[in-house]
Amino acid sequence: MKKLFAFALIALALLAGCSEKPAPAFKSTDLTGASFGKDFALTDHNGKPRTMADFKGKVVIMFFGYTQCPDVCPTTMAEMSEIMKTLGPQADQVQVLFVTVDPERDTQQLLAEYVPVFDKRFLGLYGTPEQTAAVGKEFKVMYSKVPGKDPRSYSMDHTAASYVFDKQGKIRLLIRPGQPVSITVQDLKLLLS
Repeated sequence: MKKLFAFALIALALLAGCSEKPAPAFKSTDLTGASFGKDFALTDHNGKPRTMADFKGKVVIMFFGYTQCPDVCPTTMAEMSEIMKTLGPQADQVQVLFVTVDPERDTQQLLAEYVPVFDKRFLGLYGTPEQTAAVGKEFKVMYSKVPGKDPRSYSMDHTAASYVFDKQGKIRLLIRPGQPVSITVQDLKLLLS
C-alpha cells in the first residue's frame, strides 16, 4: 500500500510538471522578477498624465533619451519604428514610450513634434526635474548633463537600453542598443502570445 501511495504521489508530481507552461526563451536580457521599474507618474506629449496602469493590456517598450541627442536616440527610435512595421497588426498591442531625461529643453510641444515622426502611436513622456529624477531612480536609469560651449548647448549622457513590460505592466526584458530588430520582434511576439 505504501508503494502504491508513493507511486501515486510521483505520478501526480510528474503530471503537475507537465501542465506548467515553460518559461519563454527570450533572446534579450530577461529581467523577469526584477524589483525595479514598477511605475511612473509623468505627462505625455498630449498633456495627459500617465502611469504604467494606463497601458495595461499592451506590451510596453520604454526608452529614456532626449530630443537633441545626436546618435543613439534617433537610431533607437528608428529601430522601434522598424519593430512596429515588422510586427504588422500585432503592433497595435505594443506601446512605445520615449521618456525624456532633459526636461529643461524637452517641452510638451517639442516632444509632440519629435516623437510621432517615428510612429504616430509612440508617446513622449516628460516631467519636472524632480519627477524625472524619481523615475530615473525607479528604473535604474543614469543620466547627467555634459556642458557645451554655452549653457543651452549641453548634451546628456544617459542609459541607452530600453525596457520591455508585459501586458500586466511587469518588467520583463532589457533591449540593448543596436540589438537586431529581428531578436526584439521575436521576444515581443512571445510576450504577445
